[in-house]
Amino acid sequence: MTFAPTRRQFATAVAGVAATLPARFAFAQSEIKLKYGTAFPADHPGTLRIKEAAEAIRKDTGGRVDLQVYPTSQLGSEPDMISQTRAGAIDIMSTAGTNLQTLVATAGINGVAFAFKDYDAVWAAMDGDLGAHVRSALAKANLHAYEKCLDNGYRNITSASKPIVSPADLKGFKIRVPGIPLWISMFKAMGASPTAIPFGELYSSLQTKVVDGQENPLALIQSAKLYEVQKYCSLTAHTWDGHFIFGNAKKLQALPKEVQESLSKNLNAAALKQREDIARLNADAQAQLTKLGVTFNKPDPGPFRDMLKTAGFYTEWKGKYGDEAWAKLEKYSGKLV
Repeated sequence: MTFAPTRRQFATAVAGVAATLPARFAFAQSEIKLKYGTAFPADHPGTLRIKEAAEAIRKDTGGRVDLQVYPTSQLGSEPDMISQTRAGAIDIMSTAGTNLQTLVATAGINGVAFAFKDYDAVWAAMDGDLGAHVRSALAKANLHAYEKCLDNGYRNITSASKPIVSPADLKGFKIRVPGIPLWISMFKAMGASPTAIPFGELYSSLQTKVVDGQENPLALIQSAKLYEVQKYCSLTAHTWDGHFIFGNAKKLQALPKEVQESLSKNLNAAALKQREDIARLNADAQAQLTKLGVTFNKPDPGPFRDMLKTAGFYTEWKGKYGDEAWAKLEKYSGKLV
């Protein structure tokens, strides 16, 4: 008589065999799906390089890990994605440190107005003591931030009606900003009327004149096609903006060590390549946007910085960030207060 195992007996036998296999072989039979969320448009280097990293991770792990990238705020606004990442619904995301400062106060310190005079100062700070200080603070909130952050560029002001030449041009100016206290505070101190609007609603808000202007890096102005609804771009470079790549620490730490290593290696490599992409984009973005009808001007930053100092902006935020974090900032920016 031939023995035909029942379904339960078969399942028990399979489980018994799996239990005797080496861990790495048993793991190879399953696939890990990870979600990555970003507000960057699909064709922005901050999306394209992460998709490239996802393919490298897939190859590194023999197809075991599928890092699924969702650009253009498909998984929600940036505050929504932060909440989902903390809850474990999203595994990894990128966003500006300033978006995290309600959770971790020092996360947005790189966004202090006119802090970094050039990219040499930016990367020295973010790859050095200042970045390490922020990553350590994020870890205490169960967020694991990878060592290299993405470049979102220096932010510049665009307008539908007039160039911004001096602080006087900002008086009562309706400008869209992310819902970030630091930047809302900055524009209020310069006399503007800032309105917090999610990035996904920015284009329509400009198109319908809910606001007259906005501020973003040139690469994002170009990739989000804001030039279609904005005529002027003032190269204020009022703040540098970078995106931390981070995830739910408990979930990431529960992954096999080789998967953790592949994620770290490839996401950090993607960030370094993306920085080079942004540098190239910035080099020709102004020329391309000019051809598309945008008029550029370059204001003197001195009067804007003086206005912020007089308004107590730097003193206020030094108090909020604390002496230790502020000292690490000024190590790279020079004295601000």
